[in-house]
Amino acid sequence: MKSGPDIATLVRRLAETPEDFLAAPRIGASGVIDVAAIVGDVLWEVSGQPMDRSSLTPLDEAHASRANLLRLRAIAAWLFHEPSLRRPELAKAMLAFLLAKELEELATLVDASLFVRDPERREELARRALLALEMVPDGETEAQARDRLSSLDSVERTRVIEAARQAEARARRVRVEMARKAAEEAAAKVSRE
Repeated sequence: MKSGPDIATLVRRLAETPEDFLAAPRIGASGVIDVAAIVGDVLWEVSGQPMDRSSLTPLDEAHASRANLLRLRAIAAWLFHEPSLRRPELAKAMLAFLLAKELEELATLVDASLFVRDPERREELARRALLALEMVPDGETEAQARDRLSSLDSVERTRVIEAARQAEARARRVRVEMARKAAEEAAAKVSRE
C-alpha cells in the first residue's frame, strides 16, 4: 500500500462539502444534481481524459429508491477531487469505488448527509476511499489504518448488532422452552404423587 494524504485533510474536505452535493440527485425528470456528470467531470480532471459514457451508465440507471446512494457517490466524488488525490493512475480505482457494492451497502444503512455532518462517518468514508485506492493515511501503517477503519465500520457494526439480536432471540426461545419443560415436569410429578 502506498502512503496517501493524512486523514485530517480528507475529513476536512468532507466537512467542507458544498450543500449542492447533498441536493436531490437527478432521477428521470426530477432532482437537482446530475451525479453521472459530477463523477465524469471529477474523473476527467483526475485522469486528464474524458470518461467513456458507458462506464457511467450505472449512475444514469438509478431509481428513486437509490437516491441516497447517488448522493453518497456525489460526496465520494467530491472527496476524490482533493488535490492530493488527483493522479491519473488513481482514476480507475476511483471509478471502481464509486460504483462498488461497498457504497451500496453503506447507503442502505447510513443517510448520505452523515458522511458530511458526522465526524465518525466522514472518517469512515475517507478511510474506505483510501483503502480502495490502495493507500494508507500519511503517518499510519496498513495495520493501523485497517484497525481504525474496523472501529468505524457502519456495515460491520450493523452485522454485529444483528448477530447479537439473533443470539438473544435464540437464548429467549431456549429459556421459554426450558421453562415450558420444567412446568410440564412439575405438573407430571404432581400428578404422579
